[in-house]
Amino acid sequence: MDLNICKILLMIVRFIVGIFDRRYSLWPSLLFRIMIWYKRLIRGVTVKYIEHDGYRFCYLSRGKPGSQPSVLMLHGFSFNKDMWLSAIKLFPKKIHLVCLDMPGHGETTRLLAENYTAVDQAKKIHQFVEWTKLNRKPFHLVGMSMGGMIAGVYAALYPNEVCALSLLSPPGLQYTTESEFIKRLKELRESTNSQKNPLVLMTVQQGEDLLKLGLYNPNKINMQLLKGYLEDRRPHKSFFLKCFLDMSSMESRYSLHGNMRKITAPTQIIWGKNDKVMDPSGAEILAKAIPDSQMHMLDKCGHFVTLDRPKKSGKVILEFYYAICGTAKNKTSLYDCLFKTCFLKFIFILLSKLRTAHKD
Repeated sequence: MDLNICKILLMIVRFIVGIFDRRYSLWPSLLFRIMIWYKRLIRGVTVKYIEHDGYRFCYLSRGKPGSQPSVLMLHGFSFNKDMWLSAIKLFPKKIHLVCLDMPGHGETTRLLAENYTAVDQAKKIHQFVEWTKLNRKPFHLVGMSMGGMIAGVYAALYPNEVCALSLLSPPGLQYTTESEFIKRLKELRESTNSQKNPLVLMTVQQGEDLLKLGLYNPNKINMQLLKGYLEDRRPHKSFFLKCFLDMSSMESRYSLHGNMRKITAPTQIIWGKNDKVMDPSGAEILAKAIPDSQMHMLDKCGHFVTLDRPKKSGKVILEFYYAICGTAKNKTSLYDCLFKTCFLKFIFILLSKLRTAHKD
């Protein structure tokens, strides 16, 4: 699509957002779909499905598996695959990308009878990896928030399948002191009153409160995105309460902490310095436990890293991918440099000999 047309479409979307922001309750869902449609279009991703025995996974895909590792991205609690659309802007289209709807989220099958602990979800994602043959060779696994917790557990359970791991502000760790937010969640864990759960959103006001809590600097676009997610999740409040209770159960709540020392893949830890949901000190806990790890603490960034700092987070993930996995481009450049060096040496020697012969 022509760049000018894309810019015009973006201007139209922003204009509509400005007009209808906070005025008409029916517009957030429509605006959300327009923005998602536009972002999918300019990112060149395709919505795909794979189904076995009545269970269906939905995911975004771009590129094809090749000589370089694929990238599998796992989103946070109650979001979906589209939360990665801004973060993948800098990724070359030749890199095979897969952004998955987590179990029960988005368009992936939602079953109240299943368990949604971190380990259970990691095993379910392993089924997706096997069905799509993504594990023909080790891949780069990326996860944010709940997705980061599950990605860490996955890397511990299936170490041979993960060549690199990126964790963005994941829960599942044991802190010496707990934040007020975590204390509140523990209280809610014992209550069945989902109306007061800040993660199981029921109203627009709750959505706005969560946005303000999770972002460093909320803006109109992010506000409309979150309202759109809220519209999509509201009909499935029972599932999100079930998922929350399973993830925060004693069996599951510290799953990442219990498995972090089993992680052998080179690991990147990304955390917002202004995270009010999960304390940023969790980055140091992970870095000390995982031998081959590096930390990236992002300024002016809250818990929703890919909404707050999409370009920066995407950039550091891509740089990590290049450092660990390499790229065909880098290899080509290296060969080009070697060829040019040898060619120049050959020319230099040839000229020297011609000069010597001329003097003789």
